[in-house]
Amino acid sequence: MKIFIADKYPEAHLERFKQLGCTVTYNPTVKAEDLPKLISGHKVLIVRSKQVTGETLKAGDGLTLVLRAGAGVNTIDVKTASALGIFVTNCPGKNSIAVAELVFALLLGMDRRIADSTAALRAHKWNKKEFSKADGIFGKTLGVVGVGSIGREVIIRAKAFGLNVIAWSRSLTPAAAEKLGVGHCADVDDVFRRADIITLHTALKPETRKLVNAARLALMRPNAILINTARGEVVDQAALHAALAAKKIRAGLDVFDPEPAEAVADFNDPILDMPNLCGTHHIGASTEQAQEAIAEEAFRIVETFVKTGEALNCVNLAKRTPAKWQLVVRHYDRVGVLAFVLDKIRRANINVEEVQNIVFEGAAAASCRIQLNAEPREDVLGAITNGNPDIIGLEAIKIGI
Repeated sequence: MKIFIADKYPEAHLERFKQLGCTVTYNPTVKAEDLPKLISGHKVLIVRSKQVTGETLKAGDGLTLVLRAGAGVNTIDVKTASALGIFVTNCPGKNSIAVAELVFALLLGMDRRIADSTAALRAHKWNKKEFSKADGIFGKTLGVVGVGSIGREVIIRAKAFGLNVIAWSRSLTPAAAEKLGVGHCADVDDVFRRADIITLHTALKPETRKLVNAARLALMRPNAILINTARGEVVDQAALHAALAAKKIRAGLDVFDPEPAEAVADFNDPILDMPNLCGTHHIGASTEQAQEAIAEEAFRIVETFVKTGEALNCVNLAKRTPAKWQLVVRHYDRVGVLAFVLDKIRRANINVEEVQNIVFEGAAAASCRIQLNAEPREDVLGAITNGNPDIIGLEAIKIGI
């Protein structure tokens, strides 16, 4: 199996892929636009931040798995991958602590103006009078938007800093909030009204794109801080720039919209000129600890795929197929039985959506569940039951509307 790794990856782990019998192409500096010319012949593509376009996926003859060595998959054309039958997987939760740590680095850096203070010292300027000004965060209210693995790590650390925590998530109930020891917010607007500090931890989806807009920014308290270590597109950056220019709020950003596609590039967005902005270079997951954990998970995914064909953490499998009926076939575990059953289904012009065959101990018999897009007629069932002596039993069950 040939693996193409298109981003920086811990080199100590490259040998482990080779020990699986894989051939590794390691090209961490390749540009996204050059991938279509290089991906042919590879079965697995591993990326961190590199864009994986539809053109790359279509050029990948034999490509069956795209693995994001990180959490989100918004840099991958998942729709095209799904249409081509390519698994898209990721490594969720492995960078949670690293991102949570950066949240507090940005928060304290903004409150204490550490970046500006360091810049002054490097310019050989001593200005204790100016840089003695800080609010402090003890006793402030932190609003957490999104309580997945990263949001929960933030909550743990927030309590250690003496922050009062309120939270909102689509799945967060008052009971779940109480269990986490945080106040429950009925909606996103409630967080923006009540919090002194707001930190964003939502995945980028159509419903979260520009979740933070001008109207919500206007709800923020004077001098409040917005922190975004999620995705740049979750915030309307033009609206945030306007709010910063009005000097109403402050912001700590690790992500931007847009941001450079390459690791080293010029970046001239006007928001960078705002004095009430503290920024980093989309480095939330970039600690040695996080990268080691992600590398371990990536290897586990590839190893399982090589040995079993199963794609762990797959994000693009259908949550529900068009299947309306399930055919349960109990049969002797012999050659040609399932081929016979599937041929009868094909002749009836019924499409097979999913198949799972389970073998009983001793390998004498098995049970196969076949999900179909239409009802198998009585004559089809009779042809299967009576046409092969290795069929033990047959049952058709309606499972869809």
